[in-house]
Amino acid sequence: MKTRIISAIIMIVVLVPVLVMGGTVFKVVLTALGLLALYEMIHIKDKKNKVPIYMKIFAYLTYIFLCLNNASFHTNYYTVSYQLIALVIFLFLVPVIFINDNDRYSFMDAIWLTGITVFIGFAFNLLILIRYYDINYFLYLVFITIFTDTFALFTGYFIGKHKLCPKISPKKTVEGAIGGTIMGTFVAVAFYLTVINTSISLYYIIPITVLLSLVGQLGDLVFSSIKRYFDQKDFGNIIPGHGGVLDRVDSLIFVALAFIIIIELI
Repeated sequence: MKTRIISAIIMIVVLVPVLVMGGTVFKVVLTALGLLALYEMIHIKDKKNKVPIYMKIFAYLTYIFLCLNNASFHTNYYTVSYQLIALVIFLFLVPVIFINDNDRYSFMDAIWLTGITVFIGFAFNLLILIRYYDINYFLYLVFITIFTDTFALFTGYFIGKHKLCPKISPKKTVEGAIGGTIMGTFVAVAFYLTVINTSISLYYIIPITVLLSLVGQLGDLVFSSIKRYFDQKDFGNIIPGHGGVLDRVDSLIFVALAFIIIIELI
């Protein structure tokens, strides 16, 4: 626990100035974090079946392009380029024919590599776009994630008795999920009403924030199921006490995705 707290303090000291500065610095740092996240997703699968190094390099280059695509947008209107997605799918699937060796690069390898590259690329691109649009919205999502995760951990540790999803994440409890949702919603709603929009109705912002908090916890479970499938405790060990990059941003990614779906409501 001590290591976890120290690492959290260091992350705050390093990342908060980057978030405040925004611009190129924020874009570069987020892109680098996403690159590490993609590496973790590729590396965790390598433990079962490695894919050719040149396909990994191509995945990293594709991710960078996806992440930085339209990364200076200044509106809350987000679009997906179907041409770009189609091109990526072709470029990952076609090599299956030329390699012609399922032990080296199979159709399932191609599907996995395509999925994680597009997912991580668009997810981190979305985080950059939200920060460009308004830092306060970004902070709102971060507060939901951090306080939900933190209080879910402490509530579950002290009073948790009923397992939430034992086959996927044995330590998570129903009490922890409830405690995390309550505190995540309370802090994020207070921030929203104080900084973003003082006149928004509580009947809107509270249910929306509760929903985002729950989605974040679902995201955590989704990524936990991936680790469970590959029989891994963490995605990495770059952050002492926390694991890898994906172990820290899994909830935020899902919260950001859900936020874009419902942004017009707030």
